[in-house]
Amino acid sequence: MAMDRKPRPIVDLTASCACGAVSVRLAGKVLSMFMCACEDCQKASGTGHSTIVLARPDDVTITGETRSFARPANSGATLTRSFCPQCGTPIAARSSRAEQLLMLPAGLFGSATEWYAPNQLIFARSHREWDEIAADLPRHDTYRDPGALM
Repeated sequence: MAMDRKPRPIVDLTASCACGAVSVRLAGKVLSMFMCACEDCQKASGTGHSTIVLARPDDVTITGETRSFARPANSGATLTRSFCPQCGTPIAARSSRAEQLLMLPAGLFGSATEWYAPNQLIFARSHREWDEIAADLPRHDTYRDPGALM
């Protein structure tokens, strides 16, 4: 199935956690935008999926103290999530299978996300029926293809 390539915007955004102790600046090209319904993302988001903005680490500046939690993912990779130790707001994540990429939660940027347009739902095998996702969004049981996040 050929996927329509949606524009990958160039952004310059700054966001902060709920308590303001950590700020995140994304200044550069958004590499990909997708949703993930793996059980780890469900736990991390408290919902049925996460909304992810993929970026180069060089385009992201994180200011303030963060804490991290690393765990083995279903893919066999190690997933490390960073969060504010004061308020618990998710800040970023990195997978050992794609260390050159940084995953940022789209919701962190609040109302400045009118450009966000997900191109797929990954780990649809664990998607919950009550979590409504657009019917026309391409879905993949795990990753789109081996080694691909974009």
